[in-house]
Amino acid sequence: MTGSTSKIRAGIVGGAGYTGGETIRLLVNHPAVEISFVNSNSNAGNFLHDAHSDLLGDTDLKFTSELSTDIDVLFLCLGHGDSKKFLDANPIPASIKIIDLSQDFRLKTETGAEHAGFIYGLPELNREAIKSAQNIANPGCFATCLQLGLLPLAAANLLNAEVHVTATTGSTGAGQSPSATTHFTWRNDNLSVYKAFDHQHLKEIGQSIRQLQPDFDHALNFIPYRGDYARGIIASIYVDSDLSADQAFELYQQFYAGHPFTQVTKKNIDLKQVVNTNKCFLQITKHGNKLFIISIIDNLLKGASGQAVQNMNLLFGLDETTGLKLKASAF
Repeated sequence: MTGSTSKIRAGIVGGAGYTGGETIRLLVNHPAVEISFVNSNSNAGNFLHDAHSDLLGDTDLKFTSELSTDIDVLFLCLGHGDSKKFLDANPIPASIKIIDLSQDFRLKTETGAEHAGFIYGLPELNREAIKSAQNIANPGCFATCLQLGLLPLAAANLLNAEVHVTATTGSTGAGQSPSATTHFTWRNDNLSVYKAFDHQHLKEIGQSIRQLQPDFDHALNFIPYRGDYARGIIASIYVDSDLSADQAFELYQQFYAGHPFTQVTKKNIDLKQVVNTNKCFLQITKHGNKLFIISIIDNLLKGASGQAVQNMNLLFGLDETTGLKLKASAF
């Protein structure tokens, strides 16, 4: 921000897709932000509400094929691999913070993310580092959901066995471009497994776990499902643990104390409690020697654009909940 009363000037690249649209929806109503431009080569000259019809009446901005450096923060809402190509072709001044929603800069060892000034943007893990970062690598949706379910154990050095995860995501997790497994006629009344034991988000989950528990070397057994609904991720996680139910619950509550979007409960939880919000709910129970954690988020908000705005708030010294006090669908 250029002054105490100035608004944060934001640019968005890749504004026509799901994460671009969600970022626009959040920023157009954010009290401390002014959207300077939304870049989309395929939609240049069209109103934002031509691509995102619900924005009719909220903004008269048009997409542009031009870029401007007269901004404070740039959101990259591009496909995986495209953010790095964009930055290689369009050098961004150091005065501009970058928040990348792709996976291009999440892994330190493979991308040199630290050398490019990127901090992994999971606030519940790296909040203080995010506040002073130059650029943010926004976490993946499954990665966010699963990490929030596991990090308290890693922080206490208690992830000492294989981890078993089954998680189901809505169709928006596959992006806006249609494919054989996203068409309504295939997805409706259907359920399928994909990328079993080999999902790309496992690498960033492992990276974060070892940030807290460096000697973790057990398997993360992850079975992702495609759900027949649009939004949300529900993950069922279990691991061997000597903790009692009360000890585990207290551990999780203490770890997330002061983190406004992650809430811990012993009660049954369901996706409608978090869809359309930036929240993560965690249900903690014990079954014999198994600690059972259910983690739920909205894949497009806490799993993408909501978390990106949360990171922006931290970068610019705002309360991290600013512009993110959203209403759940509830029923």
